[in-house]
Order: sequence, then structure tokens, then C-alpha cells
Amino acid sequence: MSEWNMIKICKIAHGMKDCFAFTMFGDLFEEDSSFISNNHFGKGKKSKPRDSEPPPPRDLTSLSGIKNQGGTCYLNSLLQTLLFTPEFREALFSLGPEELGSLDDSSKPDAKVRIIPLQLQRLFAQLLLLDQQAASTTDLTESFGWNSHEEMRQHDVQELNRILFSALETSLVGTSGHDLIKRLYHGIVVNQIVCKECKNISERQEDFLDLTVAVKGVAGLEEALWNMYVEEEYFENENLYRCGTCDKLVEASKTEMDDSEYMYELFSVIIHKGGCYGGHYHVYIRDVDELGNWQLQEEEDRLIEDTALRDNENAKEVENPLVVLKAILSEEESKQIPVDQLGQKLSEKKGMSWNKKYRKQYGALRKYLQNHPHIFQFSPDENKVSLKEKHKLLFKSDSQGQALQSPPQKNDVQWNSEKKPTGLRDSSGCHWFDLNDSKVQPIKEMDIEKQFQGKESAYMLFYRKSQLKRPPEARGNPRYQIPEHLLNEMNAANTELQKKRAECDSANNGIDLHLHLSSCYKFHNGALHPSLTWKEGVVDLTIDRRKTLGDLRQSVFQVLESWEGDMILSIAKPLPAGLHLYQILDGDELTLDGIGLADGADIFVWNGKEVGGTKVMTGADHEPVVINVLRLAEYNEGGKGQHFTESQHVFSCSTKLGDLRRALAPSGGIILKNGSGPDKEAKNWEVFLEEDMKETVKGVGLMDGCSVLILDSHDQSFVNVSSGNLTAFTYDISWLQVKNFCRTQDEEKHVKITATIETVMSDIKMKAIREFQLEEELANDSCLRPVSGNGKLLSPVPEDYTVKEAELKMGSLLGLCHGKAPTSTQLFLYFIVGSDQNASPEMEIVVEENASVKECLNLMLEKSGLSGDNWHLRRIDWCYEAGEALSQENATLKELNVCSGDTLVVTEGKLPAKGFLKIPVWWFKSSSHKKHGENTQDQVNGMTCKMDALQVSPAGDSPEYIHTDMDLCYAGSIEIAGEASLEDLKMQAMTLLCCQEQIVPLPSFLRAWTVDSKRPAKLLRNNKQQLNDYKLGARVEICIEPLQKEEHLGPHELLLRVQMGIPGERDYYDSMDLVWDISKECTTWALRQRVASHYCLPVDKIEIAKYFPERFEWLPISSWTQQISKRKRKKKPESLQSAPYHLKDGDIIGVKNLLLDDTKDFSTVRDDIGKEKQRQLALQKKKSQQAERLQDHVFSEEKLNIKHRKTEVALSINVGVFR
Repeated sequence: MSEWNMIKICKIAHGMKDCFAFTMFGDLFEEDSSFISNNHFGKGKKSKPRDSEPPPPRDLTSLSGIKNQGGTCYLNSLLQTLLFTPEFREALFSLGPEELGSLDDSSKPDAKVRIIPLQLQRLFAQLLLLDQQAASTTDLTESFGWNSHEEMRQHDVQELNRILFSALETSLVGTSGHDLIKRLYHGIVVNQIVCKECKNISERQEDFLDLTVAVKGVAGLEEALWNMYVEEEYFENENLYRCGTCDKLVEASKTEMDDSEYMYELFSVIIHKGGCYGGHYHVYIRDVDELGNWQLQEEEDRLIEDTALRDNENAKEVENPLVVLKAILSEEESKQIPVDQLGQKLSEKKGMSWNKKYRKQYGALRKYLQNHPHIFQFSPDENKVSLKEKHKLLFKSDSQGQALQSPPQKNDVQWNSEKKPTGLRDSSGCHWFDLNDSKVQPIKEMDIEKQFQGKESAYMLFYRKSQLKRPPEARGNPRYQIPEHLLNEMNAANTELQKKRAECDSANNGIDLHLHLSSCYKFHNGALHPSLTWKEGVVDLTIDRRKTLGDLRQSVFQVLESWEGDMILSIAKPLPAGLHLYQILDGDELTLDGIGLADGADIFVWNGKEVGGTKVMTGADHEPVVINVLRLAEYNEGGKGQHFTESQHVFSCSTKLGDLRRALAPSGGIILKNGSGPDKEAKNWEVFLEEDMKETVKGVGLMDGCSVLILDSHDQSFVNVSSGNLTAFTYDISWLQVKNFCRTQDEEKHVKITATIETVMSDIKMKAIREFQLEEELANDSCLRPVSGNGKLLSPVPEDYTVKEAELKMGSLLGLCHGKAPTSTQLFLYFIVGSDQNASPEMEIVVEENASVKECLNLMLEKSGLSGDNWHLRRIDWCYEAGEALSQENATLKELNVCSGDTLVVTEGKLPAKGFLKIPVWWFKSSSHKKHGENTQDQVNGMTCKMDALQVSPAGDSPEYIHTDMDLCYAGSIEIAGEASLEDLKMQAMTLLCCQEQIVPLPSFLRAWTVDSKRPAKLLRNNKQQLNDYKLGARVEICIEPLQKEEHLGPHELLLRVQMGIPGERDYYDSMDLVWDISKECTTWALRQRVASHYCLPVDKIEIAKYFPERFEWLPISSWTQQISKRKRKKKPESLQSAPYHLKDGDIIGVKNLLLDDTKDFSTVRDDIGKEKQRQLALQKKKSQQAERLQDHVFSEEKLNIKHRKTEVALSINVGVFR
């Protein structure tokens, strides 16, 4: 017989105080090998709160839960029980700072601060008054001396109860609360044995704080108590009792005492689910002081039905516009509101505008108001309206616009005044709640009776004396008996919470709009351009996206007080040609979010007709297109044509190609389009034929940045018109052009030097000197420098280089300049002082490539006439501004990859050490599967490489291995201030060499991810947010993903990558990005609807699954057919962001089209190979472990059959000495 089933026979407790606890043992702690811990956070991980958002407010129960730190459900259950024990709570609150000290003094060495009771007071105050869904016990457990491992470890709640009471008793020594525990919980068990011969009574007393009863094999708690403490035990036959008076063995009995004066009521039941070595605790608590709102789902459904019935009965009154308008105006704090705003508020109440609901029957809104002058009062200009004094009643309007008389309410706790429904309290205070860590919900009393025996059953019961009465002022008053300093702290904390929630709401819903004023613009060259500077013509306006277009129009009127005449708002978009207008915003009752107005949108404010007297064409059909127009340079003389004269022209995309030719080649000619994209020097030129002249610019594929080549009549011999190709440019030119920059009078003179790709540059220089008839002594003090298309002299070419090594194209233009050319071990660098190019001219310098950064800086300072050590060097970014700092002063230029032709910036000030982040940056492209028919093994290379380590040096060395399935390549490191925004990080990342190859117009065309295990992990949202707010850490890595269009993801939008299965094959088409709004729900049904909508398929004709690449497994997302209607649903739908799916940004969702493919197997050949490789690796590891065990003479066969348990660690609470 186990010890838990032994029957301990003793008298019922005698002399007990106000409260006591039972601990019950039975089947509860018999081991269950199949049990899996119900720990809410799993695997010993703490939940990480989102720092960017404040905690959610309390739910309809108005009670606060407690966050689980990983394994502290047992602590949470006990703390809630103590909180809802009024006598314990008020006794604790009665101890003031004069006895306990202050937490502010806890760091002072000589201060006598009783931290545990102070932290318990503070936690209780938070649970009672702080408007948050769940409080944290971190400060309390730190006062216990617990570390993170202790918070993760499960313990027994009865053990904690005894240890916590002992710690409190020790902490309260020397205070008025020194006997708090003894006064409330101490009891005495009295054993009385009566001798049957002399009638002598022998008594033995035992102190206790809680009683233990065995419940196995009994019908209920009363029987268990009777067996343990009441039932008489007889000493007879061989089991006799030695009487001290008779001095012999006699028959005796343990008799029952009359303890009727002690009547106790159950008020807390701590439930345990699981086995002996793990499980989960939660607690059922009777709300003695009625602090919470008790309302079950059935009652809520009945209230909804009653409300609907009442609404139907009052439908006629609700449809009366007079009642609705009076209710709206009575809610306004201001005396008068604009008539337009009144119409918008009515639209919000009724769900449709005045014109749609009432105009047909009652006429226009303004006219209706004027027809009731005894009720409504207009302003002198008749633009604003209000109620007359006698009609200003206190109204409270529900969502349907029904007017209800609102009785005055008074409640000190702000969050209670809004959430407590009337008529739901019971004066007896008999309502129960289930407090399960952060979750609090009402339960019925009958549910408590079911928690007896079994694997989820009552474990610890708490009782109060039934004679204890609560004062009326304590009922429903969570502020009762709380010290003033804690009230003030909680009020301040609630104020701060409200402020943060308002800021978060504003941040989540506020959008910044750029208003472009027509008075500051002029229309020329096919687009709108600011008359002055760009900033002077733009007014920034922040507005809530939930407001209507009418609200936006009203805000614009307020900002532009001097505006006269009609106001038209049009969507605008900056294009390379200038600002272009699109659709007009119309429908004042529509919300800004509903019309698709995004953050950062450009709005043009005008009269809808003209700008500066010029009619403006709007819409996508009239978009201006910037075209690069190239003509052969005159000095080519039949050459290859690498040099052109270039000019830019703007045409409407609807312009006919014939009109374009007449504008560009009025005397006749041929137009050729570069079919190779932006590279205008490519050979793939195509001729526009005569039949193309009727097509539009957009129709022939000409877009911004496209190049066209105009050949006049004398150039047309180079074109084979029949084939439509430019044939004369296909052979190489064996000469270079040299321009004289040594003497000003000969600057315009060019000479051609015959050369091959193997000609040495020193020979070309000597030939040029002879052609220019210059002194040959000039050869010792001159060099050749390439000339760019805009005439800039580039870095000199080393004289020992060949034309090929110098990477010069035949026909290139070189300049003969003063100064020696750098050798192959030297660098030619440009530098400026400060980032303002206009204020500081660009200078040149030649340095050794092995020179250190500090030596290079000193040479630059010397050449620019500066001195001192308050300078540092930076690279120049693509915006020609100071970029990445060269922080390693002792590193050589070669080590830092500084190349000839680079421009450095001499920047004033020493390098800031603190507050900056050095972030390795990766360039990331979404994975796309191999096309059908390619080698299967090649297809899986991307997956199998995940098991290999990716060797990367954070210091900036290039990676030795690249993820082929992700195209994740190392781009370099950037140094950026922690106060910089995410947009700044993206801008700086675009300057990296790997990123410069991509065409990225704006930072909003980039996604930023953190990198975890060489994979994109967390998606960074909100370009305006500071990097410090993301808590990136010192070792963070970032990967940048280029996009085809701008993206502004909201906080409740989830980015998924969906891929459709190929019918009949175990493979998928290329993945596509899918943005899913989860603000309303994140359920299986909602995801299925979104995916089905994306692929235009019926919901019941698709199957979806989430891919876990680390395991090569697909988890089907199913059970959608088991949805319950909202009216009858008792349980809130589980979120896909929780177990087992843990859906997050970047997850891969596989889709099966059941119309074409009825197989529900989502796995691929890649998965099979990946799993096989994992299995082989696991097998090898197992074999090596078995070999090690054999060497150590350990028999693995015996160990495999033993269930290993963690070593039990004793629970303890550290308490200071206060004697």
C-alpha cells in the first residue's frame, strides 16, 4: 500500500483560525508515462513580450491574470488564491513603509528593506488596479533569489505554500504583521484517547497550517475528512493501549469532539493536471468581494438576443432621423459642429450616408435641419449646427444610433466603468472564476464538483470561516484598504498605459500624407514641377486611416486657411519626369483605408482643371515617360559607336511613335530601340519599322530610362533595314582617342592612336605626345586618364598596364594630364573635406595600397592644409554623401578593399564608439524552384545544404559557402547609429557593392529581415522606427530582400510565401508573396479563405500545409469544416500563430488544387532526400554514441528502457535577517 493510500486516523482540527487549506492525494500523482506537460510556453522557453506594443487591457471579467515565466503556474495559482483571500490581502496592505521600508532604498547597504512583502504588496496592487490582461511576477521571484532556471522548473504548490509562509514570517519579524500567518492559518489537531477502564482522557496537540487527506477509494471529500480526522478508532484485542493512569494495556478509543462552532466555506480550488514529475496548475476561486464581472457565454448569448429583440421593437424610433441627429449632437463637447461633419458622423452610426438612407423621404440634410428650427440652431454663416438648449439631454448612443437615457455612473477604477454590465452581480458573492495563468474566465459552481480524482483534479483546497462578513464598502471595490502610495503608483501606471495605447493606436493607424499645393507648381515638359524648392510646395499631414475622405478634406481646409474656390484632391505620384496626377478622390463617406490610401501617399490639391493656366492631363494613359535619345558623336567617324551624344526628352505614354519621330528627327531618319535594356552600349539595336509608327510609346514597350538611337540620313548606311539590325557597329575599333589637357590652347584637339588590347599604356602616351608635338620630357611628368561621358577625368591608368588590363574599350577617350601615374602597388584616390561637394572641391592623391588609414588621412590633411587629430575618413555613398566610416585606423587600404578611383570623405570629429551598430548585411532573394525536367539531385542541393555550416566572418570577409536555395549572399558590413531609422539602414545597405548592382528606386522597395541560423527570421516593419526600438543586439545580422513594388506592411499583416503544387508531380510552381491581414482573426478558416481568394478557387477545393524546412516536413492546416457559428461558439478559435503551426512572416504555405490534383501528399523528392540524409546523420551519431558507451563499459540496452527524470531540486526562498 502506498503512503498516499494509508488512512491516518485523528481528531478533526481543533482551534483553527480564519482560513485553512487541505491537500488531497490519490491517483493524482501516480505516474503517467504518456503524459505531455501542458506548460503554456513549452520547451522551457520564456515568452518574449512585444516591446513595441503595450500589454492588452483586461477582458470582460475585469480580473487580471499572471504571466507564466516558463514553469511558474504553481506560483501563479497560489498568488491568486492569496490575493482573493480578503483577510490575507488586507493584513498585508496594513503594513506601511514605516515598517517594511521602501523598494527605492533596496540598493542602499544599510537600509532595512523587507523586499518580499513589499513586492507582494506591489503585485497585489497591480492585479487589483492595473489595467492589463496579466501581471508579471519577475520582480517577486527576483526578491525570492530565484534565477531563470528556477523560474523554468515545476514545483509542488503545497511545498511552495509552506515555504512562502515561512519566508513571510521571517520577513515580518519585528513588525505588527509578525503573527500574520499564525493569526490567519494556524490550527491545532487534538488527539483524545479515552481509557475504557478508568475513563482517563489523554490529549496530544499538533500544530498545522494545512491538512492532508487521502481521497483514493472514497466517495467524496466529506468521507475522506471523516476517515482521516473524525472516525473513532478502537484499541482492542491485540492492539491495546497502555494507559498511564492504569499503568497497563487496556482497551481504549479515540472519541469525536463537538466542533460545531467552526463552519468553513470553500473559496479556492487549485487544480493539477499531469503526473508526478510534471504538469500544469490552475485555480478555481470564489470572488468573495465581487471584484470581477461574472458572465457565462450562455448569458452573453441571451443578452445579445434580448438586445436584438429590443432593437426590433424600437426599429421605428431608430429609423427616425430626428432622434439620431439629436443623439449625435448631444454627444459633442463643442457647442457647434460643421454640417458636413454631422453627416459623416451619421454615416458612421448608420453604416450609410444621409443621401442613401434618408434623402429620398426627407430631402437634403441641410434643408431637413432648417425645417426644424425649434430643435436645431445654425451659426450666422449657416455652416455649423447645434441643439437648442432645451433639447440638450444626456444621451447615450449605441451602435445602431438608438438614443438611451444615460444615468450617471461613478467608479474610481476607469477600466471598470466601461466593462461592467449592470444586473449581473449576485449579492451573495458566490461566483467562481477559473484563473489559468494569463487567462481568466467565469465558471459554474457545478464544474468544481467534477474536479475530484482523475488526471485533472483538485489538489489543494482553501477555506474561510463562514461567519466572516465583509464590509459593504469592500464589495466591488478593488481600491479598498490599498495604501495611498500604491494607489498613486497604480494611477500613474494606468495613465502611462493609456498614453502608450493611444500612441500605439496612433502609430498603427496614423498615416503621413504629402499635400502638394497647385499654387506652388507649374506644368512643363509633360509633368508638374515645383516653382520653388520641392519642400516649399509640400505640406505634410498626419491623419488616422480610419477617418473618412470628408474628414481629410476638412483637415486640408483647416491647414490651408487661405484656399478659395473648389478643392479637388487627386492621387499623385513622383515619376522621373516629374509629378503626375491619377484618379480624383471621391466619396466623402468612405474611409481612407477603404479607398486604399497608404502611408506616405502624395495628394495633389487643385481645382481639378488646370495648374498655372495650363490644362493637366491625368490618369495612367497620360503618364510622362523619360526617354534617353542618343545620336552618334561626330568624332566617331565610322567607329564602333561607344560614345554618343545623349539628351533626355519627355513624352506622354499615349504619344504615337510617328509623332515622336517627327519631334526628334524632323528632317527624316531612323529610330532604333535598345533591346538589351538599360545598357545603351549593347549591340542589340532594333529598328522601328514604318508600320510601328501608328503604335503608342507605351505600346512599343518604351518606359522610363529606355534609350532610342536616332540615325540621320547620312548614318543610315550602317543599318540593314531588311533585317532590322544595326550591323555597322559589330566590328572592333583598333584605336583610342586622346585629348590634350596639358596645354589650354590645345584642349579641344583630339588625336587617334592606333592600338590593340595588348598595347602598353606608356607607348600610347608617347605616341600621343608626338602627335601633339609636345616636348618628350613631358613623358616623365604626365599620365593618361580616362574621360567619363560627362567629361570628368577618372583615375590615371598605370603605365605598365596594357589596354586590356586597364579595362579600356576601343574608341575610348583618354586625357593627357600633368602628374605621374600610380604604379601597380599605388592607389589613386579622390577626396573631399566634409560631405558638401559644392563647399569643398574634389582633390586627388596617390598613396601606397599598404598605407594605413591613419597615414592616408594625414596625407590628405596635409594636402588640404588642415591639421589636428579630430578627423576621420569615410567612404562616399551612392548619394555622394559621407557613408561608412573607416574605423580601423591601423588597417591598410588594401585590407579595407579601397580601390583606385574611390572617393573618400575627410570628416571632422572622432569616430563615435557608443550608440553605433556594426551590422553584417546579406542580400536575399526569394527561393524559386527548378523548372520541370531538371535534374532532381540539382533540385535538392538547395535543401541538403542546410545541414552544412555556412562559414562567414562577421568582420567583413566574404563567405566561403552560399545558401543555394535562398540566394543569400554576403554584401558587407555597415555602421549605423542606433537612433537611425530602418529607412536609413536600407539606404546605407543600398550603397554596398553587392546591392549597387540592383535597381532600387526607394527604400520602400526593400524588405529587411534579421538573420538567424543563416536564415531570414524576423521581418522588420515601419521604415520610420528607430533601430534601437527593435532590440537588435550587438551580434545581429540583417538581410535585405529587393521587391518589385513598394511595400508598407502594417503590424497586423502577415507575409507568407505560397506555392501551388504541380498536378501529377511531387513539385511546386515558384512561390509568390501573400500578405494576410490577421487583425480580426488568425484562424484556419480565415487563412483558407485568403489563399483561395488569391488563387481564385473555391475554399472547399484547396488543401494547404505549412512547410518546416529544418525537418523537411509539411503540416496540413485542416479542421476548417469544424467551425461553429459565432452565436453558439463557446471556445475562442485557436490562433495559427500558436502551437502547432507557430505561423510567422516568411513561412512557406503549400497549396493543392483539388480540382486538378486529388493527392493530399505535400512532400517532394527534395524532402525525401533531405529526410534520408538526416536519418543517416542521426544513425551515424547514434553509432558513435554507442561506441563511446561500450568503451566506458556502459550497457546502452539497459538504459534505453529506463525513463530518465530530471534531478529533483529543493524549492527555497532567500530571506534577509530582520531580527
